[in-house]
Amino acid sequence: VVVSDGGDRAVKAFDWEGHGVLAVREGFCLPWGLDTTPESDVILADAEAGVLYRLTADFGKGELKKCQVLRAKLSSPRAVAVCRSSGAVVVVEHLKARGPKGSSTRIKIFSADMDLVGQMDSFGLNLFFPSKIYTTAVAFDKEGRIIVTDVCSQAVICLGKPGEFPIFNPLISHGLSYPIGLTYTADNSLVVLDSGDHTVKIYSS
Repeated sequence: VVVSDGGDRAVKAFDWEGHGVLAVREGFCLPWGLDTTPESDVILADAEAGVLYRLTADFGKGELKKCQVLRAKLSSPRAVAVCRSSGAVVVVEHLKARGPKGSSTRIKIFSADMDLVGQMDSFGLNLFFPSKIYTTAVAFDKEGRIIVTDVCSQAVICLGKPGEFPIFNPLISHGLSYPIGLTYTADNSLVVLDSGDHTVKIYSS
């Protein structure tokens, strides 16, 4: 189990008994979202530094082999997801805006080689879709489609594959209060963390 610990500015790995096997402190400022690649590397977003890292480690031996900067000069990157089939990476940036409208989010899609494939912010998405989307979490389903939470509409939305981004397909539009996290299990069930009513909700494929 790999966890980003913002309070300790570290990435920590634990075995299934809860024993710590590795703690990585490579000058992180505010480690936030993370996901693993098909090669079991860790992709980490540092929200304060604006950097996306790739960590290569031997978790069995508790050894960090490499810490590589993949992207810099990002705007408060928080959620990140890696596609199991293609290796594509999606990052959710949180943009600071002046005025009463407050902040917004931007979704950036990178290829496995970290080339920028596409991006769209809340304003741009609002031109296509009926409501402003404020994204707090992102994941890929087993077909390689981008799935996001939207706290504005209290929904989980499919934005399509990187090549067809963006489409708009609400997957869950009822029963959520404030969805802030999501992931897929091995059997393609969708797990949503709903902080509005303090629950974890599991949906079938």
